[in-house]
Amino acid sequence: MTDTNVLKVPQDILDSARLTMSELRTEMAVYLYSQGRLSVGKAHELAELSLWEFRQLLASRHISPHYDEEDLDQDIATLREMGRL
Repeated sequence: MTDTNVLKVPQDILDSARLTMSELRTEMAVYLYSQGRLSVGKAHELAELSLWEFRQLLASRHISPHYDEEDLDQDIATLREMGRL
């Protein structure tokens, strides 16, 4: 089981930023991915979006994909799960 840490964000901060907790997670994931601090696999998990949805979001924000060996491995695993490989 994966350990989980809790980040407490006061509601007034979320209100000031006009964000929900879900949107904050997504913004954090996009930022960390764009800075090269998270892989696309980990970033989409943080954002709680499917890989496809997260990649679409990145494209809509003109953030180039970072495609590395881990990403390739994930894609191959997904294709195997789908019975396409």
